[in-house]
Amino acid sequence: MDNSEKSLLSQSIPSIILLVVLIVIGIVMDQIGQNIHWPGYLSMVFFYALVFIVGTYAAHVGRKKQQTLNTDSTDTMMLAGRSVPLMMAIFTMSATWVGGGYINGTAEYTTSWGLVWVQAPWGYALSLILGGLFFAKKMRRHEFKTMLDPFEHRYGRVVAGILYIPALMGETFWTAAILTALGSTFGTVLGLDFTPSIILSAAVAIAYTALGGLWAVALTDMIQMILLLLGLFLVLPFALEHVGGWDMAWANYEKKLGAAASLFPSKEALGNYYYNWWDYALLLIFGGIPWHVYFQRVLSSKDEDTAQKLSIIAGFVCILAAIPAVMIGVIGNVVDWTSVGLASAPEAAQVLPNVVRYLTNPWVATIGLGAIAAAVMSSVDSSILSASSMAGWNVFRPLYAHFKKKEVQPKSLAKVIQGCIWIVGIAATLIALRKGSVYALWFLCSDFVYCILFPQLVLALFDNKANTIGSVTGFIVAVIIRFGGGEATLGIPDFFEYHKLFGMPELVDGEKGLFPFRTMAMLSSLITIMVVSRLTQKMSPPKPLTLPEKK
Repeated sequence: MDNSEKSLLSQSIPSIILLVVLIVIGIVMDQIGQNIHWPGYLSMVFFYALVFIVGTYAAHVGRKKQQTLNTDSTDTMMLAGRSVPLMMAIFTMSATWVGGGYINGTAEYTTSWGLVWVQAPWGYALSLILGGLFFAKKMRRHEFKTMLDPFEHRYGRVVAGILYIPALMGETFWTAAILTALGSTFGTVLGLDFTPSIILSAAVAIAYTALGGLWAVALTDMIQMILLLLGLFLVLPFALEHVGGWDMAWANYEKKLGAAASLFPSKEALGNYYYNWWDYALLLIFGGIPWHVYFQRVLSSKDEDTAQKLSIIAGFVCILAAIPAVMIGVIGNVVDWTSVGLASAPEAAQVLPNVVRYLTNPWVATIGLGAIAAAVMSSVDSSILSASSMAGWNVFRPLYAHFKKKEVQPKSLAKVIQGCIWIVGIAATLIALRKGSVYALWFLCSDFVYCILFPQLVLALFDNKANTIGSVTGFIVAVIIRFGGGEATLGIPDFFEYHKLFGMPELVDGEKGLFPFRTMAMLSSLITIMVVSRLTQKMSPPKPLTLPEKK
């Protein structure tokens, strides 16, 4: 047996063990009354085993690439040696955004609130396109390792460490949101409880991410994205048969929802929520840019042009992936659920898994379930690697250098990042087990990065006079204004009552927060950083962003 055969065998053994363990877990849960749908469960088990073996194979590929390219362990773990090909980069970028929250949330809001409130697909698609046009080339040109590097260069290591907090919270809440989507889906389609669904899926994603780093994430993302698109589009013909075809479904949908069935905002459709709609739209477009999960793919590209192309093309792929989710949401709104054996229509958040289960045959439902699982896994692995990379590079590395008076070795830093992957992944899993709303967490993810990180990133990259004092002041202003408007998801009350302060109407149900205070927080922070930086140039001289030396 040659070395390659031995290597393949050694990579297969953990997946075989995983396969056996998951089957045993299924048998145990079935015995204690879970009433598991075995065809679907077994397909999920084999899918997870396949993803895991691909992830472990990618770890092997990464080690070989590291030797060939002569890159260090940290570069391999975080950025795949900056050698990800364009096609693979497009797949991993698209798969990262098109997660379980994206798919489930799109179907949920199409069903319940109308197409006018389905903002995430086109909002995040625009963020990818704008990121490619204005940010990707500059970030790649400077050869940064994380999104926080320009903060560290411009504002200093302490400020970069502080700005890691909202970045970490955004990534963690995002991971929790997509795990929540998976838990509700598996509960509907497999008869598997919410808790074991989330724990099993998170454990698999965390394990292969820790083993293989970005190579494992990118390679598995390719498989997951292909399965996602095939699975969701396969569901559509079967589901449409139950509503008389697309033309009839759309006609009934428009009749039920009226102006809200339109993609474009109007006073008629939105009423008092009109300015609130624009607040969320801007949040998704610009708040979708300052994520390291995005820039990790940009920075792993072989050159500037590849970085720009993959970002722009991925934006269009994200729109494509949203089409079947929107159509499923429309079908879920107009179908007669009693005709397929349900006593009443399911909750909006459960529409997509219920369409997959009840409006298709068992084989198609199994494939559709695999598509949803693929969407979740592709985002979970990306997000936890992103947060862990920043923790290792921008938090642990400078602290180690400060206290030990020397730089940490690449191999040691790679091990730290692996440990952080487990910590971040477990934290997100625990949050997912406590939260139930897909879109509440989905929007909250972008709040932190839009209000706090977007102005900081823009000025770190494009304002040569931005300095440390301006950055800290802008951070404080953003936090006060944003959280002064309250946050129900975190139990924070509305301290400032912007709707009264600016003469916005009080709603009948007493809901507050319609004033676009998120955008006000972002703009106030942006202006504050610029003004304070210019007033404190002598106290805190600005630090330049220097280009790396040519090798």
